[in-house]
This record gives sequence, C-alpha cells and structure tokens, in this order.
Amino acid sequence: MQISVKNQGVSNTLKKTMSNPVWLITGSSSGLGHALASAVLRRGHRVILTARNRAPMQALADAFPETALVCALDITKPGQIASVVSQAEGHFGSIDVLVNNAGVGYLAAVEEGQEEDIRWQFETNFFGAAALIRAVLPGMRERTHGAIVNISSVAGFVSFAGMGYYAASKFALEGLTEALWQELEPLGIKVLLIEPGGFRTGMGLRNRFSEQIPDYASTSGAFRNFVQNAGEELFPGDPQRAAEVIVKMVEADKVPHRIVLGSDAHAAITAKLDALRSEYEAGSAVAQSTDFASGLDPYSNQLLGVIRGDKPTPGSLSPF
Repeated sequence: MQISVKNQGVSNTLKKTMSNPVWLITGSSSGLGHALASAVLRRGHRVILTARNRAPMQALADAFPETALVCALDITKPGQIASVVSQAEGHFGSIDVLVNNAGVGYLAAVEEGQEEDIRWQFETNFFGAAALIRAVLPGMRERTHGAIVNISSVAGFVSFAGMGYYAASKFALEGLTEALWQELEPLGIKVLLIEPGGFRTGMGLRNRFSEQIPDYASTSGAFRNFVQNAGEELFPGDPQRAAEVIVKMVEADKVPHRIVLGSDAHAAITAKLDALRSEYEAGSAVAQSTDFASGLDPYSNQLLGVIRGDKPTPGSLSPF
C-alpha cells in the first residue's frame, strides 16, 4: 500500500510537470532566446531566463511574476552553472526542458584567427552547452523525463570561408547532440537539434571580427563584408515564428532529431547533402579498396545498424 501511494505521488507530479514544464533557456536577453522565453511564458509554462546581463530580461519576468525566474549566468563559468541549476530546481522543483541557446560569433579566416577569440567562441558555443547538459541530466534521468534543445546553426552543417571557427564550434555541438539522443532517448529524455538560418535577432551586431589579411579579400573577406554590411531586413527568419515551432516540437510526442528553421538554411543544407552524396558515392571504390581482401562484413553491417539506431543484439561485435 505504501508503494502504491508513493507511485501515485510520482505519477501526479509527472502529470503536473508535463502540463506545466520548467524551461531553462540560456541567452534569454535577446533574439531567439527572448522570443522563446516569451512564447513559453504565454503558454503558461515556467521559465528560468538566463543571460550574462539580467536587465533586458526583467520586463518579461515582471509580466509573469509567478512563472518566471531571472538568473544571471555566464555559461563559461562552471560555478555559475551549478548555482543556477541548484537555484532553479529549488525554486520550481525541476528542470524539464534545457535550451542551449546562448551563442557568440567570431568571424575570421583560419589563418587570421586569434587564440583568445577562438577559445572564447568554443567556451560559449560548445563547452558551456556541454557543461549545462551534464548539470541538468541527473535530475532528468531520475524523473525519466525531460528534453534538451541545442540551438546550432546552418553553419553547424555547412561551413563558409571566413566562418570556419564559428562553424567548427557548431559542428562540435552537432556531433555531441547526435551521440546524446542515442544515449538519452532510451531513458525517456528527448533531444532536439535546431539548425536556424539567418534570423533577425541582432546577433550580427554582436559578432567579433579578426584583423584581415589582404590575400583573403575575395574569399573570407568578401563574406565578412557581407555580414558587416547586411541589414537585418535581408534575413528571412522571424524569431517569433521560430519560437512557436520550437515549443510545439518540444510538446510533440514524436519529432525529427534535426529541425531546420528558415528557407535559406533548408536550401543550403539540402544542396550540401546532394553534393556530399555525389562525392561519397564517387569515392566508394577507393573506400572499399583499403579493406583486407577477406572483408569485414559483420563489422560493416553492425556499424550501419548503429547509424540506423538498431538495438544491439547480445554477443554482437563492437563497431569500434
């Protein structure tokens, strides 16, 4: 009887959590993060708004005093991450949805890159996101419920001259996320990867730029000039519409792992997919020529199974 009462309590708590989940959104002070926090609060959900600067988030928190909590957070500081997660769980009882939205941009040709700026970008775009994931997962695993939403970019799949370091930080986030959904979905935790194109978020005004080397004027320099001079009206993406899509995807029972936002992102990603398939198919004979003559078919078949997401069978070969 005692076990039944306990289970009933857990069940009731889970039902309440699912109908009124708690979101932790990084980079809530502007752009997509602010639009997403607003959309979630209007839906009646609870939100921890985080950013380095609390002030731009306060008006939104004041409009939703019962369901919004503002926390200053620099995700490059592990101590702040631990403190905010503890504060959020103490205030609302759980963190049900983590949105890794905070990001910074550093544009440079590879040779132009400065060590301090490169590391600043990776600390925010990759290491900070990974640290937050590790911080919230114990609670999500205990409840066997939750969602992690990693905001990548079209540049997480398609790199451009002058954007190599930014793309590398997002490629890293995508690789982490691809492993993460294989690890967490069997535990009841949803993982989404968002790949936006150009959105009117003001991020272009916050980018850092390297000193230019004249030899790259027609490649990375041309891309850099475009970014610096392009008005936001050239970007097709509407942050409010993107926010609504993300909320609906988190609420849905079954969604794709990768969610592309923006017509420009979809065009660039599908064009690269076509080019990749053509190039890899052309290299098939070379790839197979490097195997031992006897071949390793069981290994190859299992590796394909891992990629497809097949469940491993007892006694099967390890693919690595």
